[in-house]
Amino acid sequence: MSERPDSAGPDPDDTFEEFAELVEEETRRDPDLAVIEAGSRTLRTQGGPPQADVPARPADPELDKALREVEAELATRWGETKLEPSVDRIAALMDVLGEPQRSYPSIHITGTNGKTSTARMIEALLGAFDLRTGRYTSPHVQSVTERISLDGAPVSAERFVETYQDVKPYVEMVDAAQEYRLSFFEVLTGMAYAAFADAPVDVAVVEVGMGGTWDATNVIDAGVAVITPIDLDHTDRLGGTPAEIAGEKAGVIKPQATVVMAQQPVDAAQVLLKKAVELDATVAREGLEFGVLDRQVAVGGQLMTLRGLGGEYTEVFLPLHGAHQAHNAAVALAAVEAFFGVGSQHAQPLDIDTVRKAFASVASPGRMEVVRRSPTVVLDAAHNPAGARAAADTIGEAFQFSRLIGVVGASGDKNVRELLEAFEPVFAEVVVTQNSSHRAMDADALAAIAVEVFGEDRVQVEPRLPDALEAAITLAEEEGEFAGGGVLVTGSVITVGEARLLLGKG
Repeated sequence: MSERPDSAGPDPDDTFEEFAELVEEETRRDPDLAVIEAGSRTLRTQGGPPQADVPARPADPELDKALREVEAELATRWGETKLEPSVDRIAALMDVLGEPQRSYPSIHITGTNGKTSTARMIEALLGAFDLRTGRYTSPHVQSVTERISLDGAPVSAERFVETYQDVKPYVEMVDAAQEYRLSFFEVLTGMAYAAFADAPVDVAVVEVGMGGTWDATNVIDAGVAVITPIDLDHTDRLGGTPAEIAGEKAGVIKPQATVVMAQQPVDAAQVLLKKAVELDATVAREGLEFGVLDRQVAVGGQLMTLRGLGGEYTEVFLPLHGAHQAHNAAVALAAVEAFFGVGSQHAQPLDIDTVRKAFASVASPGRMEVVRRSPTVVLDAAHNPAGARAAADTIGEAFQFSRLIGVVGASGDKNVRELLEAFEPVFAEVVVTQNSSHRAMDADALAAIAVEVFGEDRVQVEPRLPDALEAAITLAEEEGEFAGGGVLVTGSVITVGEARLLLGKG
């Protein structure tokens, strides 16, 4: 049976339905007045918009060479799409390393979409409350060092190389004893857990790579398990229905933990709740125990009122766009409240000024990130249909382009047709391309599907990403300097990362 932590607020079953209606309701005010009002609100936040923390290559040639050597050695291992579903190898590595992952408490995050943004928000909140954090997320946008963060920033290239050299002898010991060598992701996971113990951190925020039960990260006993929205992705590995996928992701739930659960498909929610009951875990559900009470578009992001486990948090500015990010924020807030015992050990809410400061500092590179103006170029790492639908909704709400050109480069193992269908209503034209990954779908194959979705007249093919960006920017400029054309680059984290470099970021 799911259990609602004690709270000082009103009974959510009686009130949350009207709150949900507020979330879904579109702003009906005069657009100019809305912009003016939103601008006045953002003045109350401290400082300007946060800067995305994507590191560049090391300036020191010797350090850059050392990092490239580590990257080359990691690249000889199984990639992240080649899996042998087991935690045996990572458990063996943790054993020879002295179980570093047990030297700090952790928050474990799984789900289909929103994991990285939610992890960044959790990290910002914990850091604002003077806790030293370690964050492990994947995949990276530009640099592999992004995956391991300490104190809210990616580890330096020097520290990344040192950590690899420290664990390398132990990795080789495990390789020699196992049927299969440790994979790329398993080695990085071991590095992260070792780096966190060495720091040391007060709390680790850990995002799963895929699934949950047999994911390499699942050698921690997290007191808080976070499950972001579940949808269809990696169906060849996790199952063909939300319920089957939820069964795999429920593996992060540990006995007597607190489960913070975003809104889920009914069949997925049933699986997660059943697992929680079996493990005597407490459940906090979005829409019942916590959630988004109100959100309004503001300059550079949105202004939110959140319902947490301990009460309401008003006038919270988030410099990220989209309803999905507001929901991620509600999940992140509930997770941090649960970590601090709000709703179970006590009902006192977190300090509102600290919460506001933390959310105002959040950045999420490659998630509705503006990297150029005139015309505006936006990057979003949507790579599955659910992510594409969220991106399509957000681009209309936050940017209001008169003409939007899409640049799409996707991976071959994704549901590309539904991804393109989600963008069809918002793209005037689409330029299909491919990134440098071996997983990338061939541009011509992608174009064939795009023609079926958009029609031949709306599709342009540019196999090289630099040419695709140039073509899209040219198309966006056709209406004139002040016409409001824009470009959205999407389809893959790798496509977004490469575009980010080409456009001068990092």
